[in-house]
Amino acid sequence: MCGVTSPFLPRRSPSNDRKYALTEGDTTGPTGLDTLAELAAAHAAGIDPTYTVTTGRGGTHLYYRHPDAGPPLRNTAGTIGPLVDTRAHGGYVVAAGSTVAGRPYLVDLDTDPAPLAEWLAGLLAPAPLPPQRPVVVSLPTDRSGAYVRAAISRESDRVTTAPAGERNRALYIAAVALGQLAAGGSLTETDASGVLEQAAASAGLGSVETARTSRSGLAAGSKRPRQVAA
Repeated sequence: MCGVTSPFLPRRSPSNDRKYALTEGDTTGPTGLDTLAELAAAHAAGIDPTYTVTTGRGGTHLYYRHPDAGPPLRNTAGTIGPLVDTRAHGGYVVAAGSTVAGRPYLVDLDTDPAPLAEWLAGLLAPAPLPPQRPVVVSLPTDRSGAYVRAAISRESDRVTTAPAGERNRALYIAAVALGQLAAGGSLTETDASGVLEQAAASAGLGSVETARTSRSGLAAGSKRPRQVAA
């Protein structure tokens, strides 16, 4: 699902990864719909009718089908214009039928979500990843070095091959495993962090999310040191 949301919107209902939600704020002054209409006009396009929800504070949620091709779209806040937020992979919105602070969320147009327009998908596509420098980890050439090298490869693959929606969890598990080796003296924490950062970037995870999850996993792993026999 794809969607546009407002910054103040309580986010409680998980969204399906095959949909995309656009949300906009309350109706005092210019709205997110005004911004969306301006963007559509700039691309010589219109706004197709789609499943629409009116929020408890007068905002609007537009639901669209996520493109079948191209990169997974993620969440944004004001990226494409004022008062326009989006929710997709890893995001959630308040569903129609919910009540927040005594205000109901109501279906305004009950129809199937329309496909997300190509011009809008282009604006929302994540920026290409910068070239990644290989992380070089100096390891001994004995059996312990081979073991650690295999562990690094295994945990990197865990992150880069994880399906959408599971990548952050995979990163945490990998961080715990490498954190155990770092605590046991087989790997420096700096090298472990570098390996995790590169794998997460290749998987499309953001830098803030990567840093937070890696730090948490490494800390958890450090409490259970694992030593590798020479």
